[in-house]
Amino acid sequence: MPAPGENLRINPARLWDSLDQMAQIGPGVAGGCNRQTLTDADNEGRHLFKDWCTAAGMTMGVDTMGNMFFTREGTDLDALPVYMGSHLDTQPTGGRYDGVLGVLGALEVVRTMNDMGVKTRHPIVVTNWTNEEGARFAPAMLASGVFAGIHTEEYAKSRNDPEGKVFGAELERIGWVGDEVTGARKMKAMFELHIEQGPILEAEGKDIGVVTHGQGLWWLEITLTGKDAHTGSTPMNMRVNAGLGMARITERVHQIAMSHQPDAVGAVGQVTVFPNSRNVIPGKVVFTVDIRSPHQAKLDAMKAEVIRAAHAVAAELGL
Repeated sequence: MPAPGENLRINPARLWDSLDQMAQIGPGVAGGCNRQTLTDADNEGRHLFKDWCTAAGMTMGVDTMGNMFFTREGTDLDALPVYMGSHLDTQPTGGRYDGVLGVLGALEVVRTMNDMGVKTRHPIVVTNWTNEEGARFAPAMLASGVFAGIHTEEYAKSRNDPEGKVFGAELERIGWVGDEVTGARKMKAMFELHIEQGPILEAEGKDIGVVTHGQGLWWLEITLTGKDAHTGSTPMNMRVNAGLGMARITERVHQIAMSHQPDAVGAVGQVTVFPNSRNVIPGKVVFTVDIRSPHQAKLDAMKAEVIRAAHAVAAELGL
């Protein structure tokens, strides 16, 4: 047991080893991960996580959205649980710590308390939320959104991935539809350790920061329809180029975000070009715009400006 006032110290080698083992599931580029939600790799990662939590003496609960909850009992049967965790799913080119650190860091806390014989009054619940990334099924934070009452379960389970596969069917396919009612659990608090996703702490030479606010966001999907044409034989003044329209809107998104500094960001992320041939002028482009700010008024203003800019570009180019 630690002395009164002394901080508990985890086993960093054990945590590092767990992170490395999880990263072997769904390996990605440059040492990262591609363990997108509800894939076979996600299923494999869930089972490994389950094995570790069970070995640490925790009991599992799974809700109807596939959210995983592992409970270490407290001494007070009436005390609300303290939750810790994040997500195991990744982006297609995700890092090995994004989300995973929050889940396995929480597990390491429980392992350390077990090692030291520490008992807590409140139960501790280590959590893995389903589809936090939203890379495969938009929007992000889908299952936690159902848990919080932001989305209905019917809406969430009807989401399609780019191949047309349905969230609910894929959740059933990998076998992680639980019997708990999503959102029925009560919490005392929720803690999430997360790797920094930006460069600020590193640039300032700091090891750790405390979150002061959350980013609000809008994901806008824009479809521009022009006319397929041969790049070599179609005169410039006779083209209806959907790709050109996307390029101009991309620049406008950047300008709009810059005009709302500080605390505003924006970019074009996912792009699908049709017919996507090197010698055909794009006749159709579907792309997403991601704008974010912790300030609601600023976020809404950026959204309105992006929509106006998109319509203006489309009108100018005949799209």
